[in-house]
Amino acid sequence: MTSTPLPGPDSTARPPLFRSRTEMMLGGVSGGLAEHTGVDALLWRVGFAVLTLTGGLGIPIYLALWVLMPPAPAGPADRTNLLDQWVERLRGRLSSDRTAPTAG
Repeated sequence: MTSTPLPGPDSTARPPLFRSRTEMMLGGVSGGLAEHTGVDALLWRVGFAVLTLTGGLGIPIYLALWVLMPPAPAGPADRTNLLDQWVERLRGRLSSDRTAPTAG
């Protein structure tokens, strides 16, 4: 009986979870999930559509992921749209420190 070595922690390393700037139809969420998980972006899109049609959860989940997932680093040929800029401002407001200075 021969033993095979167990894969190390680096062998299953996934790319970080970012919104895609290349595989993008609306916000890059499905493309980012596809790059992170290895599942095709079309299947993620179909999943969001099914969730939307069966109970309406697809849209709020997609929007939440759009706000919570950071964008991928921009390359020279990558595009940003007006909605993406709005989401980045919203992310900045949500992640900023909201503690008011104490008086006294």
